[in-house]
Amino acid sequence: MAEFFSTPGGIAILILAQVLAVVAFVMISLLFLVYGDRKIWAAVQMRRGPNVVGVYGILQSVADALKYVVKEVVVPAGADRAVFILAPLTSFVLAMIAWAVIPFNDGWVLSDINVAILYVFAVSSLEVYGVIMGGWASNSKYPFLGSLRSAAQMISYEVSIGLIIIGVIISTGSMNFSHIVEAQDGRFGFFSWYWLPHLPMVFLFFISALAETNRPPFDLPEAESELVAGYQVEYSATPFLLFMAGEYIAIFLMCALTSLLFFGGWLSPIPGIPDGVLWMVGKMAFFFFLFAMVKAITPRYRYDQLMRLGWKVFLPFSLVWVVFVSFAAKFDWFWGSFARWATGG
Repeated sequence: MAEFFSTPGGIAILILAQVLAVVAFVMISLLFLVYGDRKIWAAVQMRRGPNVVGVYGILQSVADALKYVVKEVVVPAGADRAVFILAPLTSFVLAMIAWAVIPFNDGWVLSDINVAILYVFAVSSLEVYGVIMGGWASNSKYPFLGSLRSAAQMISYEVSIGLIIIGVIISTGSMNFSHIVEAQDGRFGFFSWYWLPHLPMVFLFFISALAETNRPPFDLPEAESELVAGYQVEYSATPFLLFMAGEYIAIFLMCALTSLLFFGGWLSPIPGIPDGVLWMVGKMAFFFFLFAMVKAITPRYRYDQLMRLGWKVFLPFSLVWVVFVSFAAKFDWFWGSFARWATGG
C-alpha cells in the first residue's frame, strides 16, 4: 500500500483527498459562520435569531442553502447569460482556491510554497472580476453602478493590505506563511507574536479586511441606500448562494490571515502548552466573532468617507510604516523585534 502512494496515481489520490479535506472544512465552517453571524447580531439586538430548525436553530443554515438550491434560477431578459452564470462561479472558486496555501498546523498545508503571500494577494485581487462581471452581465444600471463601487472599494483597501503585509515580510524575511508563524515562536509566548511590534497595523489590517470583503460598516456595494442590493440585485437561487458563500469564505480567509500574520497561527499563547490546529481554528473563530460584532454595532459609512479613509489615511500610514519597519529591521531597533531573519532568511 505504501508503494502505491509513491506512484503518480497514488500521489494524485493523496492530493485529491487533501483538497477535499480543506474544502470540507471550509464549507462546514461556512454553515456555522452564517449561523454564528445571525446569532451574534440577534444577541446584540436582544432577540433570539435562528432557533427553529434543529437544536438551537443550528440547522437553519442548511435549510437556507437547500432553499436556494431548489429555487429556479432566473436570468433577466437581455442579460449576457454566460457571463451572468460565470460571475458567481468566479467569486466562489477564487475564494476557495486561496486556501491552498493556508497552513493549519506545522506541515498541514496543501501547497507550502515560498511565495504564498503573493499567491493569496493575486487570487484575492482577481475576486473583483466576479463582482464586475455580475454587475455588467445583469444589463441594468443599478447592478452595474454597484459593481463599479465594489471594485473601487476592493482596490482601494487592497493597496493598504498589501503594504501592511510587506511590513511582516520585512520582519520575517520570507513570504511563506509557515516561516512567518515560526518567526513568532518565541519564549514569551503571546508577547512574541507580531501583534506587539506591528500593533498599529493590526487595526489597519482588520479595518481594511472589513472593506475588502464588503462587510459592515463598509457594505456599500450591497446596500445602495437600501434601495437595491448592488451588483447582486438581479441574482437569486444558486447563483446568489455562490456569491454569498464566496463572500463568507473570503471573510474566513481574512480571519486566517490575521491569525497567521499577527497572532502566531497554530502557536500556543502560553509557553509549555502544546501548539496545534485547535489554536489556529480558535483564533480564526475569535476574529470572525469580531467581524460579526462590528457588523452589529457600527453605523454604515458614506461612500465618500470610505474612499477618503482608504486613500488619504490608510495608504499614507501604511507607506510610512513600511519605511519605519525597514529602518527598524536594518538597524536592529527595539531588541530585534522587527528583524527575525533566522527563520526565513
